[in-house]
Amino acid sequence: MLDVSGGLSSGSRWHRWDPHIHAPGTLLNNQFGGNDCWNEYFSAIESLVPTVRAIGVTDYYLLDLYERVRREKDAGRLPECDLVFPNVEMRLTIGTARGSRVNIHLLVSPDDPNHVAELKRFLRRLTFKAYNDTFCCSDEDLERLGRCAGIQSPDAAVRHGATQFKVAFEELREAFYDHAWATSNILVAVAAGTNDGTSGLRDAADATQRAEVEKFADIIFSSNANDREYWLGRRALGLEQIQDRYGGLKPCLHGSDAHDVSSVGAPEGDRFTWIKGAPIFDSLRQACIVPESRAFVGNTPPMGATPSQVISRVAVVAAPWVTTPTVELNPGLVAVIGARGSGKTALADIIAAGCDAGPEVANSQSFLNRAREHLHGASVRVDWVTPEYAERSLTPLNHSPTFIHVRGTFRNNLSKNYVPQTGSPTRSSPRLRGSSLKRTTRALATARSTSRNF
Repeated sequence: MLDVSGGLSSGSRWHRWDPHIHAPGTLLNNQFGGNDCWNEYFSAIESLVPTVRAIGVTDYYLLDLYERVRREKDAGRLPECDLVFPNVEMRLTIGTARGSRVNIHLLVSPDDPNHVAELKRFLRRLTFKAYNDTFCCSDEDLERLGRCAGIQSPDAAVRHGATQFKVAFEELREAFYDHAWATSNILVAVAAGTNDGTSGLRDAADATQRAEVEKFADIIFSSNANDREYWLGRRALGLEQIQDRYGGLKPCLHGSDAHDVSSVGAPEGDRFTWIKGAPIFDSLRQACIVPESRAFVGNTPPMGATPSQVISRVAVVAAPWVTTPTVELNPGLVAVIGARGSGKTALADIIAAGCDAGPEVANSQSFLNRAREHLHGASVRVDWVTPEYAERSLTPLNHSPTFIHVRGTFRNNLSKNYVPQTGSPTRSSPRLRGSSLKRTTRALATARSTSRNF
């Protein structure tokens, strides 16, 4: 698999995202102050730990702040942030029990070079009626709406217009499904909270409308673990019921919703959003398809196994003939596949050697024996997810005898049952994949744990 830069990739990994982060000058509740607020804003994002690899630059109805962030990134800011995309926040005409309006968000793919112009074209389809007039969702009409209220300052008029402009849900849904570019490039998120989210629609008379809004959304903005369980079909409604009623399972995401420098990338309780996959917009799409395994909210991403029992890297040392001496291994690795002669058996043999899993009796058909004339002085280093590593010689039968008896059974099983002795796949010899590899890694972990007792 190739990563986004074209290099060898170890596969999908968890990366931190902040899909809901405002910027200095945000139209409503702007608390970014001072002459140096933009530099402070970028510095705050750049210094975040864990590093944020993708951000949704958020503002109400407009794209000016997103465009500025993109220009600054193009000039060298946010070097560790691979993805910057627009998050257009808007308020629906639907009111909650607490007197607020339900907030809905348009998360927009930046992959189309003309995405800003296309998005503005779509937004202009959304309208608000007042003063015996119709106003569309654009900076010009937001200013005109504010001027109708007697506000003359252009900036103040736009801000006032943003407080008044509200979108009818039915109009938004119709415009969305009638716009080919929008359906291909926009993911819709809705807040789940009681203040400005769908949980605020408590009356029985609002139940149908709430369900329609949630069905329309691709993503639920919530850091509540119970919400995540619900939208994965694990609570009041089962998986099939969620799919039938809402069109599918939905990922729960959470952002810092920063309106000032101190809250940039700092959600309450360190409830960070983690997306599994490269930091590209397609990974967010994938999270909407398989939310259980691709989206998570928490201080750290999910770990599938104990870090001390997971290999993170295998490196062949002092072997100049090896084309790719270092191989990064994904903690969720489930298969080793490749073309005939690509090195699958070699990799398995090398990993086994690095884990002291050599056979009691030399196997003449093993990779280490067949390649012995090239292995003098070569070794393998195995790095674990924890800050530990082990380095072992690759010279055949030169592994520590202390471990041979402990690991021998596993190594023989690996050679005889999971990969062909000749190193080439045949119709009757299964590749190392799926449950076989899981058994293999469990054997590695058990042997490694046992070796520490010697």
